[in-house]
Parts: sequence; structure tokens; C-alpha cells
Amino acid sequence: MTNASFKRRDGFQGQKLISLPQQLWKSASRLHPEIFQLYITHIGYFPKAEGHFRERKKGCEDNILIYCLHGKGYFTIGKEKHELLPNQFIHIPATAEYQRYGADPQDPWSIYWVHYRGDKIEGFNNSLNITLSNGVQQIPFNEKGIAIWENIYHSLEMGYSMDNLCNASLCLYHFIATFAFPDKHILTEKKESDDMVNQTILNMKANLGGKLTVKEMSEHVKLSSSHFSNLFRKSTGISPIDYFIHLKMQRACQLLYSKDVKIKRIADELGYEDPFYFSRIFKKNMGMSPEQYRLVSSKGD
Repeated sequence: MTNASFKRRDGFQGQKLISLPQQLWKSASRLHPEIFQLYITHIGYFPKAEGHFRERKKGCEDNILIYCLHGKGYFTIGKEKHELLPNQFIHIPATAEYQRYGADPQDPWSIYWVHYRGDKIEGFNNSLNITLSNGVQQIPFNEKGIAIWENIYHSLEMGYSMDNLCNASLCLYHFIATFAFPDKHILTEKKESDDMVNQTILNMKANLGGKLTVKEMSEHVKLSSSHFSNLFRKSTGISPIDYFIHLKMQRACQLLYSKDVKIKRIADELGYEDPFYFSRIFKKNMGMSPEQYRLVSSKGD
């Protein structure tokens, strides 16, 4: 059997695929119309999709975004055929135009794709100039877009709770933005001061259970204490010590929310020998005591 001798919509080894019931979104939209102005109808990842083929003689009511990661494929709209290569994408607005697309028989594509729709999809497409004439567009490797896609997929994979649906729909905008404005989402070279701040924060996170002085922090990045403090404050807006305390309080919140542990033990884990002092610091930063925070967090579950 040759590569070109069979065609299939899905069923590829390692694929990910979720199709969401239309009734589900109708119910969600009635409850939260502002959030679900756009919503995902189908989402998938097809790796090395040999034989992949779809034909829609009457077009599709969804917008379709296909991002090719490896291999090759094609997309025909009306009478125009477009080849899709690695790090290229095509974003097709909802249309009644004839559509046909599929993988190259010799070098089948690996693609991330999303179908989405909404009551105001026409206005959305006009705002972002998503048109049939755009064709295939080149993009740098979209690492951020893939990470957002994975977040969306994981949310929907975990079930159709309102939290999961809200997260998926809100992330959809971010996902689309990485293709509409790719230059805003590319990791650029960091300034020397940014590298220093990142190194310092990593050092802080590795020492949440202990104490760090400004002198120790500055020595870690080989700067004088005064120069280090000025650069850090200029970059983050707060002093190194206050930032370190902020990280400790973040960790305390995680422990209070996710673990049934005594306050004293949390204080010990974060380097506070006196639990009462820890509670004062926590309240100063979080606006409530650790006990109150735990109570509020448990009610939110």
C-alpha cells in the first residue's frame, strides 16, 4: 500500500483530538455571554498525519487555524490551492466556499489546529483582517502558541466544568494573538540587568527555607551591594529583600491552600523560627492572617 492509496480524517498514532458538543457551548454562553463570545468547537494535534484528508463542499461555519510544525500539506479554498510548510499557518474565516486540505503523501505534515466560532465571529474577523485572501503565512517557531494550545487541550481533557470551559475560551484569544502578532510573542535577547534579576530570583527560590542578605545576593551575581540593589529595584520596582519576602509569601499561600499543615510548620519551612512573626509578615503582605487565608481558600474550592 502506497502513502497516497488511502485517506482518513483522523486516527493517527499519537494524535490529540477533542470535539465539543454544540449544546455545551450554548448552555455556557447563556450563563456567561461575555466570556463565550468565541468558543472552540474542535481542537487537535496530528503528528505525521499520513493520509490525512478533509473535504468540505459547502465550506465550514467555523474559523479554522492550522499551524504546520513539520512536513508538508495543502489547503484548497475555492479554486486556489496553498502549500503549507513547516512554521507556516493558514487562518481561514468561516465561509461557504469549497474547502479541501490534507497531508503531503511523501512528507505528511504534523499540525496543531483549532476550529472556533461565535455569534460575533464576522466582526472579530474584520477586526483582525482574517480573510480568504490571506493565504499561507510564515511565522517563527511558535513556542508560546504551542504552550497555550497545550493548556487549552489539557483544560478540556480534564472535563467540561465551567472553570475549564472559561479557561479554554479565554486562552483561545491568547493563542490567536501569537499568530496575529508574532513579533509580540518572540523571546528576545535579555539585557544584562534582566539576566542578573533572573539569576537572583532563581537563587531566592532555591533558598526559600533560609535567609539571604543583600550582600549575599550581590556576591552571587558578582556586583557591589549598592549597584546590585539599584539595578534590582529599577527592574522590579521593589527592593531585593522585599522581593524575597514576596516569594516566601507566595509559597506560604500555596502551602496553606494545598496542604493541611500547621502554621508553625509552614513558618519553619520558610525560615521563620517564630510563627507569630511569620503571621505578622503574612498579614502585612496578604491583608489577612494565614488562618483567614486558609479559610477563604477552602471556601473557594
